[in-house]
Parts: sequence; C-alpha cells; structure tokens
Amino acid sequence: MARKVLVVDDAVLMRTILREILENYGFEVSGEAENGYEAIEKYQQLNPDLVTLDITMPELNGLETLKALKALDKDCKVVIISALEHEKIVGEALACGAQGFIVKPFQVQTIIDTLLRL
Repeated sequence: MARKVLVVDDAVLMRTILREILENYGFEVSGEAENGYEAIEKYQQLNPDLVTLDITMPELNGLETLKALKALDKDCKVVIISALEHEKIVGEALACGAQGFIVKPFQVQTIIDTLLRL
C-alpha cells in the first residue's frame, strides 16, 4: 500500500514538483495545502502517513504549523522542506518534532530516502 503524503508549500510550482516526484516513487499524494491553516484542516480530513512542510508560508508559518500538527497527533511524521537553512530554524524544527529537514534546492533521492526512512 502506498504511503499517503500531504504536501504543504505556499508555492504551486513546488507542490507540483513534489507531487510528481512522490508519485513517481510510489507515494500517494492525498492532498496539498498552501498555508498552515489549510494544512491542519487537511491533516484532520485526510489522515496522511507523512507531511512535507515548508517553513515560509503566509498566515501560519511552518514551525507554527508543525507545533499545531504535533498537538493534534503527537505521532504525526513531518519532514521540513525549506530554503531556510539557518541553524536555529533547523534546530527548532527538529526540537518541535520534525523527523527531517531538507534544504531547497534538493536532490530527488534525498527526498525519497528521507520519506522511506519514516
């Protein structure tokens, strides 16, 4: 059975790229969200196995969204995929429960390896 993934990024192009990559490697993209509030709503509706989450988003940023998702489901699996590589942000994301942090631009194999590890 394919692992269901919720792709969260404010950029349509990035969501499209991630969808194509994931589907080509046998993942099922069960939904997409363009901001944190939408991500929380879709997480509750879709109950995905994994979430890919950008940091820089309007309305509710990735770290706030991560905290909210963990409050809803302490076992949710979240991988941050972001252009922000600042050590403090990476540390905070991991401390808040992210299972991985991938820096944009990324290598396809890095995404797949990280998600398969979960």
